[in-house]
Amino acid sequence: MKIYSKTGDDGTTALFYGGRVDKASVLPMAYGAVDEAQAAIGLARAAATDPELHGLLTTLCRDLYVAMAELATLPENRSKLEPGVTSVTTEMVTALELNIDDISDRFQAPTEFTIPGQTELSARLDWARVIVRRAERESLAAHHQDSQVLPYLNRLSDLLWTLARWQEGDSLLSREP
Repeated sequence: MKIYSKTGDDGTTALFYGGRVDKASVLPMAYGAVDEAQAAIGLARAAATDPELHGLLTTLCRDLYVAMAELATLPENRSKLEPGVTSVTTEMVTALELNIDDISDRFQAPTEFTIPGQTELSARLDWARVIVRRAERESLAAHHQDSQVLPYLNRLSDLLWTLARWQEGDSLLSREP
């Protein structure tokens, strides 16, 4: 099997469960932004030496495949989506909230704006966070009423902020004014 199909040479792309759209339409723009967010989380995962953090980031990357599948589906084919496999569920959003709460209990949150870059890993997590925020904005136009993609992306960016602050450790407390 070859990686190239040449079917997108005309500026269109195939969607999950069928159909083709222009590559600049809202669906490819949305799932493309989520794909970029997934790659940014992968960049943070590559620098994570803590097995717990590495595992969590791996889970997040897998969850983003679910979000991309949902975003790559035409409205008339959404009935074919499978919760937790090809569509984001409220349980997936709740899992992010539980992770945020757990990690937040491990450090004292800053009371003012933070400047990214206290550590290499926290900077990578902050970079992933801003890409997730953009993916959330890009997904607005592709959003449908019953979707949990937007809440998921919103909580994911919160989790990435929390993880970045956690990874700063003592450097968070000792930074210069």
